Amino acid sequence: MPVKKATKKTTKTTAKSPRKTVKKHPVILKKEDVKIEKPAESKAAATKSGKYIRAIGRRKCAIAQVRLYQPGKGSITINDKPLIEYFTVASQQICVNDPLKTVGLEGSVDITAKVSGGGKHGQSEAVRLGIARSIIALNPELKSSLKKPGFLTRDSRVKERKKPGLKRARRAPQWSKR
Repeated sequence: MPVKKATKKTTKTTAKSPRKTVKKHPVILKKEDVKIEKPAESKAAATKSGKYIRAIGRRKCAIAQVRLYQPGKGSITINDKPLIEYFTVASQQICVNDPLKTVGLEGSVDITAKVSGGGKHGQSEAVRLGIARSIIALNPELKSSLKKPGFLTRDSRVKERKKPGLKRARRAPQWSKR
């Protein structure tokens, strides 16, 4: 009788399924099989030429990667969309423009931002912090004018986690007398 070879099985436990069996297979790659491709650049980054100043802004779960291009026309692009198209609420548009108005760089710089996570309000405040930080990297003398209105302060408030035995973070279950 032929002898069967046993394959190694490893078990993984995840949050969704209690036990999963995964077989491990060795993979041998050759140089011909591996193709290294350059990541495709976004439309906004491809049209911009020259150097930029990069800064990161955060608020709640939102993270904004902001690029400030020094000689510009005043365009603001967020996730490859114009500011008015991405942030449709006027208060969010004003929030993004505030650091530029305070310093007086409204029409002289171009800004592109990649935002992920959180809601629209948190994203707009994350972009605002990123713009303020990039302005300081451009000209450190403007720090005091941006610090006074609070554009450089990272708002670290986040939603409180749910506690065991409660409905939400602090909401207790409804108590019934009988």
